[in-house]
Amino acid sequence: MSSFRSKMFNFLMRNRHLFRGRLKKEVFDENTSILAFRETCEKGANKYARLPQDITVREQLIEGIKSEWLIPKDSDSSKVILYVHGGGYVSGSCNDHRGFVSKLAQNTGVQHLVYEYRLAPEYPFPAALDDSVKVYQWLLSAGFKPENILIAGESAGGGLCLATLLALKEQSIPLPVAGVAISPWTDLTCSGESYRTKNKLSLAPLYSWTVFSKHYVGDHRADHPLISPLFGDLKGLPPLFINSAEDDELFDDGEKFAIKAREAGVDIQFRAGKGMVHCYPLLSPMFREATEAMNEIVDFIKMKL
Repeated sequence: MSSFRSKMFNFLMRNRHLFRGRLKKEVFDENTSILAFRETCEKGANKYARLPQDITVREQLIEGIKSEWLIPKDSDSSKVILYVHGGGYVSGSCNDHRGFVSKLAQNTGVQHLVYEYRLAPEYPFPAALDDSVKVYQWLLSAGFKPENILIAGESAGGGLCLATLLALKEQSIPLPVAGVAISPWTDLTCSGESYRTKNKLSLAPLYSWTVFSKHYVGDHRADHPLISPLFGDLKGLPPLFINSAEDDELFDDGEKFAIKAREAGVDIQFRAGKGMVHCYPLLSPMFREATEAMNEIVDFIKMKL
């Protein structure tokens, strides 16, 4: 049974439009301002931007891509987690992810590298994927061994994390030791049942995923495997951990990917968060379920690194 605190937090987050003076959830369409959406994300993140103790932030420009290291005290400099931020492929930055990624760095004791891939609609596919492969290749050229690199991400970043693995495999580039995807967006055709059955329970504005998909997909097919990794050849991927919340439009994306990966022989762990919302492990330590989910992710990372 879900804890009282989780029910309270989930209720507040689902109904945050009421606290903004709106009776209904926000509805997205092709005319929705992406610039305004980005500003909202940045402002919201600033409320939770306080860094944990003993985390050093170091900015770096990698192949022209703005990047940021989040380095725990006494961390092993030979190991790194390449973190792929979410934001529907249209938003997200080092700044608006610094708060919870730094908590992940603190909990794992492993330095994280976050980077700002190019965003849609200005830069549709394959810009984000190309940037991700470029940063990963830079890590290899900088001396990091594949067995000491883990790639992780949440939401669209979780999907991009998985798409990056497929691209690396396709290009015969040595794969990282493992991957972690939290509420990953793996199907940009938005064909899963959960897009309909969980629409009202989801934290996302109504129809936002279909809008984001059109911006990112551009002139390509939404079922392109490097856009929607659910449709890729998953054989040969490294060990994976996927956490998906049941009360989320993206739930089917995570569950179906996990089933297909397991059928392809991938060593994969999948956890479904009953009664939970999008990316709930990142809400740790606000309620028990988030903390338990975060601890499970941390244990997986420590085992692989």
